Amino acid sequence: MSGFGPDFVPAPVAQLPWRIILLVICIGGFGLLVLYSAAGGSLRPWALPQAVRFAAFIAMAMIMSRVPERWWSMGAFPMYALLVVMLFGVELLGAVRGGSQRWLDLGFIRLQPSELMKPTIVLALARFYDVLPTGEIRRFSAIWPACILIGLPAAFVMLQPDLGTALMICMSGVTVMFLAGIPLRLFVGGALAAAVAIPLAVNFILHDYQRNRVLTFLHPEDDPLGTGYHISQSKIAIGSGGIFGKGFLNGTQSHLDYLPEGHTDFALATMMEEWGLLGGVFLIVAFLLLIRWGINVGVRAQTKFARLTAAGLATTIFFYMAINMAMVMGLAPVVGIPLPLVSFGGSAQMTTLICVGILMSIDRQNRHSTRW
Repeated sequence: MSGFGPDFVPAPVAQLPWRIILLVICIGGFGLLVLYSAAGGSLRPWALPQAVRFAAFIAMAMIMSRVPERWWSMGAFPMYALLVVMLFGVELLGAVRGGSQRWLDLGFIRLQPSELMKPTIVLALARFYDVLPTGEIRRFSAIWPACILIGLPAAFVMLQPDLGTALMICMSGVTVMFLAGIPLRLFVGGALAAAVAIPLAVNFILHDYQRNRVLTFLHPEDDPLGTGYHISQSKIAIGSGGIFGKGFLNGTQSHLDYLPEGHTDFALATMMEEWGLLGGVFLIVAFLLLIRWGINVGVRAQTKFARLTAAGLATTIFFYMAINMAMVMGLAPVVGIPLPLVSFGGSAQMTTLICVGILMSIDRQNRHSTRW
C-alpha cells in the first residue's frame, strides 16, 4: 500500500471533501470580484490582500481537517480559558481602531480574540454537555454553567464595544444549549425576559451610536441623510440592480461613494447593484449548501460532542450570513456583522474557515468510523 490514490494523488489530499472546498472557493472568489469592483477595477487596496489571506486560511482549514476529533474535545476548555484571558487583555492593552478597542497587537499580527470566541464557545458548550450526565440535562445544573460560559465573553465583548459579535456569541451558545436538549419552556421564558430587557438595554446600556442604529432600524426615514444614510443608500443600491444587475464594474452607488462601507459590512449591496437578484440568489444558495453540509456532518457524527459541535458551527455560519443580509436590506439593525468570505477583512474570513476546518475534521472522523 503506497498511500496514494488515483493519478498518484496523496491519500490525505484525495480524502478531503473537495466539493465543499470548491464551493467555499467559489464563494470566496465571487467575493474577490466584488472587492475588485468596489475599488473601481483595481486589485488594491482590498482584493489582493483578501486573496492572500483567503489562500492562507483555506490551507489552514485543510490542515485542521487532519486534527483528530478528540483533540478538539480535549482542547475546548483550555482554548476557551485562553480567549477569556485575551479578551481581558484587550480591555487593558488592546489597540483602538475606529473608536473601538477590539484588537491585541502582537507585532506580527493584530488579533481580534472576540472573533475566535465564536467557534470556541460552540466547542466549549459541546464539551460541557458531552461530559454532563444525561439525567442532568433537565436540571438547573445544566443551565447555569452554560450561562456563565456564554455571558462572561459576551460581557467582555460588549465593553469593547461590539454589539454584533456579542450577539453572535450568545446566539451560537444558546443554539448549542437548545440542541443539547434543554427544555423548551426555558427558552420561552428567556424570550419573554429578553422582550422585557431589550427596551431597558436600549435606553440604559447601549452606547449612543448603538442606540441610534436600533432607532434608525425602526424609523429609517426620519433621518435619511444622517443616521439612516447607510440603510437608505443600501436599499437604493440593491433596488437599482433589479433582477440582472447593472453589470460588472458598472455600479454607481459604490463607485461614486454614495454607499458607505461598500467593501465591508455593505459588500452585499455593492454586489447586488452589479449582479442583481441573480447574484444574491447565487450567494444565498451557495451558503445554504455549505450550511446543509455542516448539519449533515452533525447528523452522521458518532459522538454527542461531534453532533453538537457540527450543528453549532453550521449555525454560526448561518447567523453570519442571515444577520448581514437582513442588516443590509433594512430588515435588522446595523450591528457590524460582515458577510463571510465576501466582505473585506481577515477576522470574519478566518472564523468562517476555522468553522469549515473543524467541520472537515469531524467529517473525516465520521468517514473513518463508518469504514471500520
